[in-house]
Amino acid sequence: MIIKTQKSIPASEITDPSVFQQRRTIIKAMAATMLLPSVNTMASVTKAKPHWTNLTNSELSGQFGPETPAEISSNYTNYYEFSFNKEDSTELAQNLQTDNWSVEMTGEIEKPGIYHLEDILSQQTLQEYIYRFRCVEAWSMVIPWVGFPLSAVIKTVKPLSTARFVKFTTVYQPEVMPKQRINAMLDWPYVEALRMDEAMHPLTILAVGMYGDVLPKQNGAPLRLVVPWKYGFKSIKAITKIEFLKRGPLTTWNQFAPDEYGFYANVNPSVPHPRWSQFSERQLGSGFFTPRRETELFNGYGEQVASLYGDMDLRHFF
Repeated sequence: MIIKTQKSIPASEITDPSVFQQRRTIIKAMAATMLLPSVNTMASVTKAKPHWTNLTNSELSGQFGPETPAEISSNYTNYYEFSFNKEDSTELAQNLQTDNWSVEMTGEIEKPGIYHLEDILSQQTLQEYIYRFRCVEAWSMVIPWVGFPLSAVIKTVKPLSTARFVKFTTVYQPEVMPKQRINAMLDWPYVEALRMDEAMHPLTILAVGMYGDVLPKQNGAPLRLVVPWKYGFKSIKAITKIEFLKRGPLTTWNQFAPDEYGFYANVNPSVPHPRWSQFSERQLGSGFFTPRRETELFNGYGEQVASLYGDMDLRHFF
């Protein structure tokens, strides 16, 4: 679905050809991945040629030390639709069908519809966002994502004043996602949500790549959410639906274990998980003798996001 307008477009707003080419490149690259054999190999990550060579670095990128090696971040993922084993997800995810991807936009908005990924990308300028990524399991990475602000898409569909929350639903392909077939542990498809002000925050992005390359399937291709001040399970993978709601929805992990996984899931060293501390984290890719890193409130993004929660008890609303 391409949104049309009757108004003339100022010359200053016409997309630069090089930027448009970036968007076309990702669509072609995604299609090309469908022709690749299913492989579980770190070499496939390190040998891949970048698809973007002129990406600008977002001013929101931080200096968090060295980036986590791509062979680690691309082969150490929680993708329970495929497997409870992190490494197995890499191989199994290659069967995911990602061609002709579209996202349904619905709910409290003026412009509901089915939006093809190519059309979404045609309206965006891709940038690189170097973000700290903190898992609720107390490990962390530093990842250079390729993406664009979620707020840009939200503005396109024009939310009504009644839209208070944004709900995300992941792909449902039980024929290739083994755990969806047997309904193991969690309810499928996977669901996450943000408050509208969280979704509109400039740090919140939709990612289509990492390390200058197309997003690997095991990392959430072709479109995933990234919210760097929250635990990683909030950053839902392979998004197929975005709903704008009046009330906060039940989310997958919060519904499964509300005493362990809060709706907000803000990184907070003062609020331990019932089964382990969140005071420190293991930095993946660091040396064997590298000490654990002390976890920061909001994952180090407090200066940018603390005002969103100024009147909240963060122990109660965890």
